[in-house]
Amino acid sequence: MITNRLEAVRKAREAHRESIRRSLQHRLEVARARGDEKLVRQLEDEMKYFS
Repeated sequence: MITNRLEAVRKAREAHRESIRRSLQHRLEVARARGDEKLVRQLEDEMKYFS
């Protein structure tokens, strides 16, 4: 039971990180398309943090 719970927590944590990564990637693409270099740098820093 504990193993299943720990596995569920691990999977949820991974899914959450992947969701954050996808969101950041989309925001980065939009910032690049708009030419917002300050936001691009900020989002790139966030991507490094979550890598």
